[in-house]
Amino acid sequence: MSRRRDLADLIARAQNIVVFTGAGISTESGIPDFRSPGGVWSKMKPIYFQEFVASEETRREAWTRAFAGRAGWTGREPNAGHHAVARLVARGKVSAVITQNVDNLHQASGVPAERIIELHGNASYAACLACGLRHELAQLKHEFEATGDIHTCYECGELVKTATISFGQAMPEAPMKRATAAALSCDLFLVLGSSLVVYPAAEFPLLAKRRGAALAIVNREPTDQDEAADLVVHDEIGPTLSEIVPVDS
Repeated sequence: MSRRRDLADLIARAQNIVVFTGAGISTESGIPDFRSPGGVWSKMKPIYFQEFVASEETRREAWTRAFAGRAGWTGREPNAGHHAVARLVARGKVSAVITQNVDNLHQASGVPAERIIELHGNASYAACLACGLRHELAQLKHEFEATGDIHTCYECGELVKTATISFGQAMPEAPMKRATAAALSCDLFLVLGSSLVVYPAAEFPLLAKRRGAALAIVNREPTDQDEAADLVVHDEIGPTLSEIVPVDS
């Protein structure tokens, strides 16, 4: 419990917090993580970006998975951890939420979209790979089930895929720049539910630390950056943050 008090003190003293979230914050909503036993990639082989672009058969498999929700990334509700982060944003403590997740749960919890930096995209909609036009999954699913055809972009006719960053796909330049700027300007970098093994995303906590920010990590298991952190809490995120950031505070 003393570590929770220490985290509460860090949050209280901070003027500009950046929150960095990984799969661990969303497992409490019933969303499987990616890499652990029983996670998404232990149940089905990931589809690489180059395979998606090159093969209609692969695109059909990707869309069949997406419309069936086989990865389990969508359709869940925000949990106590998401809501606590949203309260910190609403109270002016958090300037940005950098997330590795694609589940849209920070938006659903009430965090304004302009405060969220999605490093790996978003599974709740699709986008054209050429012009970037947003496409709603419900409409694409209706057309796929009605005709069996994989729809191309309504605007330019090019390929459309879910708005996630696939294996082999370049990291999005604009979110990476925004995340870098946020990490360089904060005075507390708060990691929630990330194992901090996936780079370049895992570089952001160290970047903030080198710039002089305090680094706090809340994760059930040890991470590769625990030794660099000012505070580490090995505990569940929802209960921990609910105690630190109660609804009526």
